Amino acid sequence: MTFTILEQILAHISFLLLFIITLIYWVKFIYTNNDRLNILGNIGIIIVFLLITVFLSIRWILSKHFPLSNLYESSMFLSWGLTLTHLILENRSKNSWLAVITAPSAMLTHGFATLGLPMEMQQSLPLVPALQSHWLMMHVTTMILSYSALLCGSLLAIAIWIVTTTKQTEISSIKYYTSFFFYFKNSKEYEKIRIINSDTYSAQKILYFINFRKWQLIDKLENWSYRIISLGFPLLTIGILSGAVWANEAWGSYWNWDPKETWALITWLIFATYLHTRMIKGWRTKQSIIIASFGFFIIWICYLGVNLLGKGLHSYGWLQSSPN
Repeated sequence: MTFTILEQILAHISFLLLFIITLIYWVKFIYTNNDRLNILGNIGIIIVFLLITVFLSIRWILSKHFPLSNLYESSMFLSWGLTLTHLILENRSKNSWLAVITAPSAMLTHGFATLGLPMEMQQSLPLVPALQSHWLMMHVTTMILSYSALLCGSLLAIAIWIVTTTKQTEISSIKYYTSFFFYFKNSKEYEKIRIINSDTYSAQKILYFINFRKWQLIDKLENWSYRIISLGFPLLTIGILSGAVWANEAWGSYWNWDPKETWALITWLIFATYLHTRMIKGWRTKQSIIIASFGFFIIWICYLGVNLLGKGLHSYGWLQSSPN
């Protein structure tokens, strides 16, 4: 009973911290660029990561199996994976602005598990026979970690899409009126023309700077989106292959065209297409981000949408009660 209360305390505190951290990063992004907010947000994410780690460890000790046996535990593990991805990104990129995307993702996933699921689904229950296997940790862990990386990469692609679809600032060429400078050198008109041209030149420099910064942002987002998806795709591949081996042990067949298996294959094909077009054909920005952005919705269908059906062999993740 004491450990159950401790689980709930850890879950709610970590969610509250994620909510505050999300506000911190968004306030920093929109209003001010304060280094103290960066430090505060980074420390907060580390604390949340440790709290969720302790939470999962307690579940593991009490249930005596790896805490990935139902939708609640897998959602908490997904939130843990998203915070881990955030820490890796912030450490490697040295840019805190990526947290504007990763922090809300971890918060919303955590909120779905903590506040969205009923209490009966949050309880730790004995494993169903199909899950009583050493493949549980291997298969489900790699799948959830791949979802974490692919979701972050896809969200960065969506951010690129938003930035690239904003209206491009048109800049006309700069004109110098040297003949007027000479002709009106000793008159008031010269001063007026000089001021007008000076203001025009300054405005054009600002517009050039804005477009250059926009190009820089797109390039950084595209680079990190590609790198994160390149990390998540091998994990997804390993997860599907280990799941096939596990399925053969549990159900006597490597592939059963279960809805979860089918959508996992669709997810794999989507990101395989993205990587193929990105590496082989050299597609950048518009073409590749459409595929990666589409993958974001496919992941959620695979992870959560299939569970709404209440059909198939992956009964542990259903949102509805089992018909059996």
